[in-house]
Amino acid sequence: MSLLVVGLSHRSAPVSVLERASLTAEAQAKLLQDTLASEPAVEAAVLATCNRIELYADVDKFHAGVAELSTLLAQHSGVGLEELTPYLYVHYEDRAVHHLLSVACGLDSMVVGEGQILGQIKDALALGQELHTAGRLLNDLFQQALRVGKRAHSETGIDRAGQSLVTFGLEQLAAGTGEPVGEWAAGKRALVIGAGSMSSLAAATLVRTGVAEVVVANRTQARAERLAEILGEAGGVARAVPMADVARELTRVDVVVSCTGATGLVLTAENVAGALGLTVDHATDAATAVGRGADAGAPAGCPEAAVPAARQAADAGSMDQHGAWADNGTAVAQVRTRGQAGVRTGSPVRLALLDLAMPRDIDGGVHRLDGVRLVDIESLAEASADAPMAADVDQVRTIVSDEVAAFGAAQRAAQITPTVVALRSMAADVVSNEVARLEGRLPGLDDKQRAEITQTVRRVVDKLLHAPTVRVKQLASEPGGAGYADALRELFDLDPQTVAAVSRADLNDTPDGGNRGRA
Repeated sequence: MSLLVVGLSHRSAPVSVLERASLTAEAQAKLLQDTLASEPAVEAAVLATCNRIELYADVDKFHAGVAELSTLLAQHSGVGLEELTPYLYVHYEDRAVHHLLSVACGLDSMVVGEGQILGQIKDALALGQELHTAGRLLNDLFQQALRVGKRAHSETGIDRAGQSLVTFGLEQLAAGTGEPVGEWAAGKRALVIGAGSMSSLAAATLVRTGVAEVVVANRTQARAERLAEILGEAGGVARAVPMADVARELTRVDVVVSCTGATGLVLTAENVAGALGLTVDHATDAATAVGRGADAGAPAGCPEAAVPAARQAADAGSMDQHGAWADNGTAVAQVRTRGQAGVRTGSPVRLALLDLAMPRDIDGGVHRLDGVRLVDIESLAEASADAPMAADVDQVRTIVSDEVAAFGAAQRAAQITPTVVALRSMAADVVSNEVARLEGRLPGLDDKQRAEITQTVRRVVDKLLHAPTVRVKQLASEPGGAGYADALRELFDLDPQTVAAVSRADLNDTPDGGNRGRA
């Protein structure tokens, strides 16, 4: 196993970089295809969410793999390699496994314990299988991550360590009033822009908190209507409107939640100012609002490397070094402009905005408007960084550590299996050849005698091989056990091509019909 992950997330990069580096579905597919076409990689999977982009690969060379994966991330994200490199982190082998399992459990999420990441990991695996870029290693790893994530949520109280991003965002909006979310939301009208998974979650959460009405706007009207219908069936009051009506709805609502896949802003400062009867003064370079009665404008579009030489010179086998690289950029990520979550002093909140999109949907300048409060991904990251860690987090970390050890043992044991199979195949050939030679020397043997002799020779060979093959599998599953396969091949003079043929057959013998990457 030579698992490598190169990526960036809200822990290593500022939101401005994550916004620019976000990958469309088409870019993700092309990234996987180009990664598999590169020399060091034989498998690949990409995990791209609103606050992380990670490229996983099975590589045969560490330094070349890091350089190639970093370069590909830069090419497909549109952020230059020199600019992107300081924000990248690298995990290798067991640390890479530990990282993904931690991500799956919500330990690396912006809000600790959130469960949406499991669906995103499932989508990443499905894409790798669809494009045949995920081989045995990445299939096993991502499926293990899904199992471990579910185990963490079912066996611990990790859900209590944090809330969903939506709930946490609404709590941040309500924090300025000093009221619980339920009291703050009661009787309010809310506009939800977008009808994807996060927007649907936001709409459902708003209904549960007690808002009086939810208005859903989406570029595809049918999806907005379907979401409104579902909310109505759940006991809420909801209706769907076309995107063209967003400007008018802004004048009627108290809360806006936006999470689309737009590449540009969905709500500009002018849109919001117009809805509130304000104007934006750009000349002061600080969106200062003064009263006026103009109409709102229509919203914009609609709708989720090489490391430096000093690092490359480090010992690829040093896990401590990899851990240090994993922390790269943390200090940079923390040196951010204080979030856009604010409201001008002395102004009552007339419109509360929650932007859960990456790239952002709502112009960050709206926080300078009188009576406007904006909470976005960046301010959520800052707020959650100070949240107390629940005791359940330690329990999840223990689960992750145990599962990493189990995964490593299983992978190491699996690597020696082709060698053991090749050894037993060679032994079977020896038995067959010796029985044939005996038949030539003793032609008078009847069928019963011949069968008894053959069975006896096979039993002798099986008994001789049983203990060493069982023991070598046990030894190979332990840390540092990779060399036992080489020792077995050397001791029994096994043909490397025979072992390779067994490995190829094993890779192709899979339940999903061959989604196995390059063999």
